[in-house]
Amino acid sequence: MRYGFLGMGIMGSAMATNLVKAGLDVTVWNRDGAKCDPLVQQGARQGRSPAEVAENCSVTFAMLSDPAAAESVCIGPDGVLEGMGPGKSYIDMSTIDPQTSCDLAEAVTEQGGRHLEAPVSGTKKPAEDGTLIILTAGDRTLYDEVGPVLDLMGKKRLFLGETGQAARMKLVVNMIMGGMMTAFSEGLTLADACHLKAEDLLDVLAAGALGNPMFAVKGPLMTRREFAPAFPLKHMEKDLRLAVELGGDHAKLMATAEAAQGLFRLALERGLGDEDFSAIHKTIAD
Repeated sequence: MRYGFLGMGIMGSAMATNLVKAGLDVTVWNRDGAKCDPLVQQGARQGRSPAEVAENCSVTFAMLSDPAAAESVCIGPDGVLEGMGPGKSYIDMSTIDPQTSCDLAEAVTEQGGRHLEAPVSGTKKPAEDGTLIILTAGDRTLYDEVGPVLDLMGKKRLFLGETGQAARMKLVVNMIMGGMMTAFSEGLTLADACHLKAEDLLDVLAAGALGNPMFAVKGPLMTRREFAPAFPLKHMEKDLRLAVELGGDHAKLMATAEAAQGLFRLALERGLGDEDFSAIHKTIAD
């Protein structure tokens, strides 16, 4: 069986690499074709367009940056839809809003294909290690069939029901993560202003109920001002914005998320979008 993978960014390239290393027949595509080179060197094929990949593969995965990119790659010119039909399946692992996900699912099924949304929780290192948490919704038969392939990319997977539910879950998770990062950065900043050592603060946090992998990994890097992108800040701003919109759709107060999104938007305006999302520390501390 042939598998396609669209989007060779930080996450997509790592996830596709795990499929290639497992010996699967993988065809990759990226708008900037040069980003496919490392995968091709490892044995992947390179497709000329999303349409060609979908046409030649039984299952096509996508990991794209935002709703606009997901729409363009799926239903735009030379998009997945042009290669979709009976016997074909499309699994979109991008973090997008529920409505866009439902629209893409409808378009795929109208062409006779099957659709699964499968956004992931995790950043660069879990993607490389194949330890992502994969959130899925949509076609249950497709989920059951591709389970072993999903397990090459993640350590845990959940099926959450109808299309849109996985997108909602991912936005909730990233909303919490974005808020945690802004609070953490403010804590580091205040501790420094009080002449408290960052390593002592990290030690206290790790020893109690606030201990978590994000603080343990990001804390030392933030204190050293190292912000190599594992999860770009611009994507966190996008996810917070979509989460706030989702809250509005359900008439729920999102005061903390709105405040966090405002800080990330300010960081974007300061040119920090391509740095790691922990670079919000520059906006808060400086």
